[in-house]
Amino acid sequence: MQDLFDNNDMTGLAEAIKSGDVSAKEVLEFSLDRLDERNPAVNAVISERREEARNEVSNGLPEGPLHGVPFVIKDLGLDVAGLPSTNGSRLFADAVAEKDSTLVERYREAGLVVIGKTNTPEFGKNASTEPALFGPTRNPYALDRSPGGSSGGTAVAVAVGIVPGGHASDGGGSIRIPASACGLVGLKPSRGRTPTAPARTLFSSPMSVHHALTRSVRDTALLLDLSAGPTVGDPYVILAPRRPYIEEVGADPGRLRIGLSNVRPDGTPVDPECAAVTTSVAGLLEELGHDVTEGAPNFPLDALTAGLSVLMGIPMTIEVDERLETLNRAIRDDDLEPMARMIYDRAKSESATNVVKALQELERAAQVIGAFFVDRDLLLTPTMARPAAPLGLLDTANPMSIWEHSAGYSGLTSPFNSSGQPAISLPMGHDSAGVPIGVQLVGAFGREDLLIQVASQLETARPWSIAPVWPPVPQ
Repeated sequence: MQDLFDNNDMTGLAEAIKSGDVSAKEVLEFSLDRLDERNPAVNAVISERREEARNEVSNGLPEGPLHGVPFVIKDLGLDVAGLPSTNGSRLFADAVAEKDSTLVERYREAGLVVIGKTNTPEFGKNASTEPALFGPTRNPYALDRSPGGSSGGTAVAVAVGIVPGGHASDGGGSIRIPASACGLVGLKPSRGRTPTAPARTLFSSPMSVHHALTRSVRDTALLLDLSAGPTVGDPYVILAPRRPYIEEVGADPGRLRIGLSNVRPDGTPVDPECAAVTTSVAGLLEELGHDVTEGAPNFPLDALTAGLSVLMGIPMTIEVDERLETLNRAIRDDDLEPMARMIYDRAKSESATNVVKALQELERAAQVIGAFFVDRDLLLTPTMARPAAPLGLLDTANPMSIWEHSAGYSGLTSPFNSSGQPAISLPMGHDSAGVPIGVQLVGAFGREDLLIQVASQLETARPWSIAPVWPPVPQ
């Protein structure tokens, strides 16, 4: 059973269940045993639904393409009926969801078995997963290093082999950063590709989008097929793909024009270890027949700053105020961590004019950044400008430390949340300590298909290990 669970991705495990090699019940019990064995060392899963999952398997799961595969949901932005929805915040510690979010319903329809929710920084406002409510999640490649954020809990649950894949979300790099730090595949879809309902998020959430962290490109593609598409009342509907994303795996993308950049948007060079991995991948892409030349978008830093500084705080502030209204009390000093409290206080003073202007700045950023992709098909960069951070460096109790250091971890990812473009992180190397380093490929708006094609090429040409990391590497 261990070999079957560890040597297969989600697709392979589902095929084994369908063929009768193993039962969904056996797979679930193995996953729960793994949770008992491995979670205490890394603190990835923070709420569980063992008996509910067992009952679902016993009563018969939907015969979807991922029938019987264990799965986790990030504790931010999605509700799972009966489980807390804390957003990583002490203010929401006892908030329990009454029904599933739309995306969770779609996961269940695919046959997935949700076993719990995973750790996240407070409201996702950090590139590391170290909330005061639950404590830090640890990177199994080095226990004193961060797994990234804000989907660090899901990344580690997958990396140590508790589950073969899990839900994640990305508002500034929160899928791609943990994918890079933990050696996984992490695709941020285009704005509007996956639903947020019933959450109300500033007209289809201008910054954040939901998807997953997986071991393989085909799992990422299949999960996107299963989860993408509008719901009733969505304010905008993105153009549907020309065919299922799973059909893009192994498809020939043709000869592409790919830009290569090893500098941050402000022109600062990235860490040499990150640059070396990215340059190596550029060479591999050339061997695969693509044209790779140095170049990057003209990042409008003023528009990006304006959009981020306002719109990353407004949705959170609305959510906090609604929670306080439910509790029928005013905010208290210990409700929010210092970083979130600073964002909250600033957002409370924003005018309606500034909010509209910030939305307009997002449009301007998309126009300027998107122009690069008229003459280029893809952009290749490191996912992070530095290797995975030591725990404690990105400390939300010290907002100035976040401002000082965060650009090294999210500076290459967040511009594409502003522009709404799809981007994927792939596990293509390691630093000198053996901690993974990812590379990022960015496509034009709506071109997840092209990203999946090229990611599949790279996966075939230079396969990465999908085996869990265990035991974790001590500090």
